[in-house]
Amino acid sequence: MTARVYLDWNATAPLCEAAKAAMTAAMDVAGNPSSVHGEGRAARKLVEGARENVAALVGAEPRNVVFTSGGTEANTLALTPRIIDGKDARIREALLISAIEHPSVGSGGRFAKEQIQTFAVNANGVADLADLQTKIAPLQAAGEAFLVSLMHANNETGVIQPVREAADIVHAAGGLLHVDAVQSAGKIPCDIRALGADLLTISAHKIGGPKGVGALIKARESLVVAPWLNGGGQERGARGGTENVIGISGFGAAATASHKNLPSYGTDISVLRSTLEAALRAIAPATVIYGAALDALRSDSRLSNTTLFAVPGIKAEIALIAMDLAGFAISSGSACSSGKVAASHVLKAMGVADDLAACAIRLSIGPATTSAEIEAFLAAWSKQVANLSNKEKAGLAA
Repeated sequence: MTARVYLDWNATAPLCEAAKAAMTAAMDVAGNPSSVHGEGRAARKLVEGARENVAALVGAEPRNVVFTSGGTEANTLALTPRIIDGKDARIREALLISAIEHPSVGSGGRFAKEQIQTFAVNANGVADLADLQTKIAPLQAAGEAFLVSLMHANNETGVIQPVREAADIVHAAGGLLHVDAVQSAGKIPCDIRALGADLLTISAHKIGGPKGVGALIKARESLVVAPWLNGGGQERGARGGTENVIGISGFGAAATASHKNLPSYGTDISVLRSTLEAALRAIAPATVIYGAALDALRSDSRLSNTTLFAVPGIKAEIALIAMDLAGFAISSGSACSSGKVAASHVLKAMGVADDLAACAIRLSIGPATTSAEIEAFLAAWSKQVANLSNKEKAGLAA
């Protein structure tokens, strides 16, 4: 085939036209947004306009949006023992994270290794809130301040987490909740107040904006997070360094487009995914689709664009290369692993056997994905399954 098919939207979404236009216009604005002259004020206007647009996407106040270089920096900024909450200036003694967090959260940010605790998930990849409560209990009894981080939706399985319920547990015990909403923003409602999050992370390139810009959003102005990058006082002192005016402008435009399209985002995509998953099972009846068992409980249990699946005996590393050569961009999970096909910590936390986890492939689609592209993928996948299965039987696909 001549045209390539892009099925890796969770790694990065293609740059949307609104973002391209906003960035192109921003390139002609020469001023530094911290300068007081006319050129500087023009740049500042772009930054503040984008701040309003990003805030609107997650139901926040613009003054509580801190622009960063991306989701990883925003997570690192959020995960610090030094968070002042109004009159509460206690040092956070512990960080509790779920076992399926993105590596930028799993590393613990600015917490020491001995301060980090992990709470479990079940076989479907849903956070075990009973385990979270168990780990919070001694901290609450000792009167220690703590921070919990739970992602809104998993980047590999697409499983949506019980964030609101977790927030109630955390707040009842006197803790704070950080939510990594990098994968959920723009795909499902992601209102910081409705979620009960104190801190929320989003990233531009997951919603059709440019790579290299993100944001940490606070639920209230009285919440003060210790800066990670010190400098000239930009971002109300929360993050030093001249703002990326071009990238931020694209971020704001993408946020507005995502906000506008949110009510209709999942409708067509859900139909495509249903077709895709039914066909995957028809091609290889032994196919395992992770998190799909939750669909019987409620229709919004997973992001409508995400499918993580495995065919026993067909290694992901080999399948990815074969499909790439056939013209299809797919992945084995998180794209933040230096381009390597590594064992999924998410599947390990779910109790998936190592040999089956090594077969896991992630397909993630978007608003521009067509039924013709899905059909083309399925035709190519069917051929690859037959080919790789034959090699596996001959002992050549290990």
